[in-house]
Amino acid sequence: MTTDQHTRRPTEVAGLPREQVAAWLREAVPSLDLGPHWTAEIITGGLSNITYRLHTADGTVILRRPPLAGALPSAHDMVREYTVQAALAATPTPVPRMLGLCTDQNVIGAPFYVMEDVAGQVLRSAAQTGSLTEDVRAAVSTALVDALATLHRVDPEEVGLGGFGRPAGYTARQIRRWAQQWERSATRELPDMEKLFALLDERVPEQTDSAIVHGDFRLDNTVIDVSGPSPRIAAILDWELSTLGDPLADLGLFLTYWYDSHLSEDPAFEPTAHLTDHPGFPAAEEMAERYARSSGRDLSQLSFYRAFGAMKLAVILEGVHARYLSGKTVGEGYGQVARAVPVLTARALSFLRQR
Repeated sequence: MTTDQHTRRPTEVAGLPREQVAAWLREAVPSLDLGPHWTAEIITGGLSNITYRLHTADGTVILRRPPLAGALPSAHDMVREYTVQAALAATPTPVPRMLGLCTDQNVIGAPFYVMEDVAGQVLRSAAQTGSLTEDVRAAVSTALVDALATLHRVDPEEVGLGGFGRPAGYTARQIRRWAQQWERSATRELPDMEKLFALLDERVPEQTDSAIVHGDFRLDNTVIDVSGPSPRIAAILDWELSTLGDPLADLGLFLTYWYDSHLSEDPAFEPTAHLTDHPGFPAAEEMAERYARSSGRDLSQLSFYRAFGAMKLAVILEGVHARYLSGKTVGEGYGQVARAVPVLTARALSFLRQR
């Protein structure tokens, strides 16, 4: 819902019917003064769930809903996102405060939830990270790794998430799950992907421990606060893939997003969008070493988990591309997604050759 410059009246935004949302908010979140002229905007940068910023008489809040179409089974689970963030509120893991969850699909056609709008920056472009000083980039990097290790130290039972997933056999199940997701969303033949699934399935390491895993941990899924003497992670966002499982899978995907000059197979398109390709951001290997020191975990099987992370991102992006082709995406950033999929598949196979 934006404001038309001629009528000055709020207008509809795709996926967010104004009257239904307003009625639900006034009943479910009575502490929020919506006001008669509230508006909403789609926040760019997300390639999966749709995130809106609502401008109300009380300030801004965030609303999250699934894609308009093409959602894969078990993906885009709003209840899951809401549940894990509500449970983590009392832990050292930084999450936004949850305000309300709607499971009645009659309201907007899908479940959704509302949360606080955390002050800070979401760094989504190379230009934004390039505007930081080298010292700030280095400090942000340290804060990111430490935030991931902090999440992995949370005891699921203590925060009411003991039944949030089945940690035993997590990686093997994930490989089968993502293979099924690939079959549902693939828009083209990619023989290397079939080879990759087979090799991953053959080489699953023994899982030594389990933790709450975010499932898509990366720089642009966090809110960074640089207003104080040292940068900090103000909030971790986008918990749709969270569960209980192998924490090293989180690390592997995190490093997939981290720019690595040694892995630039396609200079015209880098899956990380060169977000961390600036002086001050450590190399991926240094980030892994920091995680090992902070968590105490053995990273001798890291090449497998980096291959696993590259596969997972490739399947996610193929699903995004499928929705783009069907015209069911909202916002910007979709046109070049398809090019990343074979790049990531080749990258994953190269990691497996390192074993």
